[in-house]
Amino acid sequence: MVLLGTEIKSLRQGKASFNDSFCIMHENELLLRSFHIAEYSHGTANNHIPTRDRKLLLTKKELKKIVTKTKEKGFTIIPLRIFLSESGYAKIEIALARGKKTHDKRDSIKNKDAERQLKRDMKM
Repeated sequence: MVLLGTEIKSLRQGKASFNDSFCIMHENELLLRSFHIAEYSHGTANNHIPTRDRKLLLTKKELKKIVTKTKEKGFTIIPLRIFLSESGYAKIEIALARGKKTHDKRDSIKNKDAERQLKRDMKM
């Protein structure tokens, strides 16, 4: 992953969030979108933008494999975890995931409503 100096310092402090982040292909590069790295506390006016797009460094073979999979219907590339390697590089683990079908969503909504109603009944 290509990072700025203040971003890696903030990552070492553990200030990153994966909420709603995903990867996209743009001009034969894999970009990580909506990945929030908080501004570095001791940064100056040269601090980074927290949710900027970040380029992921992959080999041509890996990129080709990912491109062919994402062209299939419903596949998305999502980040799973971020870690620092022994050599000090920030690495991110990504996965190909398939979105839910409409009938799966209806089942999930039904289960959430049932749990919510159960919690309300327990409080009374």
